[in-house]
Amino acid sequence: MNRPRPSLDLLTPEAVRERCGALFAHAQQGRLEGWQLDLDRLPATADLVAQVVRENYPDLAVPFHARWRHFAVGGVDRWAALPARDPRMAFDLAITSVLLDAGAGMGWRYREAETGQVFARSEGLAVASFRMFTGGAFAADGRSPRADAARLATLTEADLAAGFQAGPDNPLIGLEGRAALLRRLGEAVPGRPGALFDHLAAQAEGGTLPARAILIALLHHLGPVWPNGPDIWPHPGITAPDGFVPFHKLSQWLAYSLIEPIEESGIRVTDIDALTGLPEYRNGGLFLDLGVIRLMDPADAGREHAPGSPLIVGWRALTVALLDRIAPLVRKRLGVTAEAFPLARVLEGGTWWAGRRLAAERRADGGPPLRIASDGTLF
Repeated sequence: MNRPRPSLDLLTPEAVRERCGALFAHAQQGRLEGWQLDLDRLPATADLVAQVVRENYPDLAVPFHARWRHFAVGGVDRWAALPARDPRMAFDLAITSVLLDAGAGMGWRYREAETGQVFARSEGLAVASFRMFTGGAFAADGRSPRADAARLATLTEADLAAGFQAGPDNPLIGLEGRAALLRRLGEAVPGRPGALFDHLAAQAEGGTLPARAILIALLHHLGPVWPNGPDIWPHPGITAPDGFVPFHKLSQWLAYSLIEPIEESGIRVTDIDALTGLPEYRNGGLFLDLGVIRLMDPADAGREHAPGSPLIVGWRALTVALLDRIAPLVRKRLGVTAEAFPLARVLEGGTWWAGRRLAAERRADGGPPLRIASDGTLF
């Protein structure tokens, strides 16, 4: 996959919304390649999402959509149980774990020795990466819960296979792609990834930091990590001279995940809704499974698609635009304000879980409604 090298103009959340909005406008006019849009189905979709939010969080005290939720699966708050924690350590953990958090495939499982519990998909990747981190797998000394650039730069596919319990009988897709990401992280950062906390803390004014500053810092400082450029793709429906659509899915997932350690340090993160919804297969599957968007050619559901194909780029762009549109409908049903219930809570409380529920109901393996060829660095 040869992803384009971005211009600086595309390294913002505003660019994500603008370009995704352009493809959404094409869909509204029936001119988006591969897709049909049925906004009449959006209210019923919002009903389901609001129902899922209330089931998951009856008191509506929904945390942000962030990697920290996965570190507490199975009723064990692993991060809180560590004896000593600080923001740089939290950044080390979040950055390494999120970079490992592309799709695992339907067959992979991780058995946690400390609890005996078995996890799959994103939760399994989180727990496995957490145990590798706390066991010193990412540290120069081989034992400390931290990440050091010198160690990351030497990580091999075999190292990750051992940490993730992956092998012929427990296949994890994109294993070499994940290892390459961490090696490139080690080459890109000075000292340790957690030093990014100091960079962001220095930008805070009056004890506050806008959320977009987190994403922009990640895109600029970790840009060299991506082997063929960040999550930006061409699409024939974009009339801008470059023709690209930016998504920055993993970078935005990481930006959401860094909010909590920043705020725990005493810095308040503002304007969280500047970040966009995440164009991944749970959120995208929600809209496809409920008919808000439909394939023009139903046979596409049975094919495997490249992540840079117009069909997949269009699907992801519609997902971003529809998340912005469903959020106020969900808030209205819950009786909450945008200030109290930003998009990060809509994602965590409802859309992601509703998408997973529908997948489990409609497909035996609980997988996405479209099959995407993955190298372990995108979804």
